[in-house]
Amino acid sequence: MEDKATILDSGNRWLVGAQIVINAPASEIFAIVSNPKMHPQIDGSKMVKGGITGPDHLKMGDTFYMRMSIGIPYVMRNKVVEYKHNEVIGWRPLARNIWRYELKPISANSTLVTQWMDGRNAPKLLMKREIRWAAKAIAKTLVNLKKIVERH
Repeated sequence: MEDKATILDSGNRWLVGAQIVINAPASEIFAIVSNPKMHPQIDGSKMVKGGITGPDHLKMGDTFYMRMSIGIPYVMRNKVVEYKHNEVIGWRPLARNIWRYELKPISANSTLVTQWMDGRNAPKLLMKREIRWAAKAIAKTLVNLKKIVERH
């Protein structure tokens, strides 16, 4: 079982991501990534602190809030802007970057999971700091997600 995520080279410095194979159907994985209450458990950045409000399973147009911290606590508002059940979910905070999960079944019980932080439409001044740490945090998130999903 490979426990490392592969950091991807998108060819665009404002689009960073990673991917991993998870031994589970896409539906099981999607149930976790579309539930904002699970985000503190899978978060590889250690910035998501919980206290999340919003629906248990996000859909297109839903808004949810997360308690965050990067030295100082704050609350981040997010809106789901991309959604295809069991395949894609992406949400946008006020900074206008998009955090996106893409799930592609390999077999009935194996899924390629890719996560992106897409800052192409966000103010570049805000993205400069985020781009430096995002790929590694995404890779850690995917490893955490794999461990949680495969434990069940």
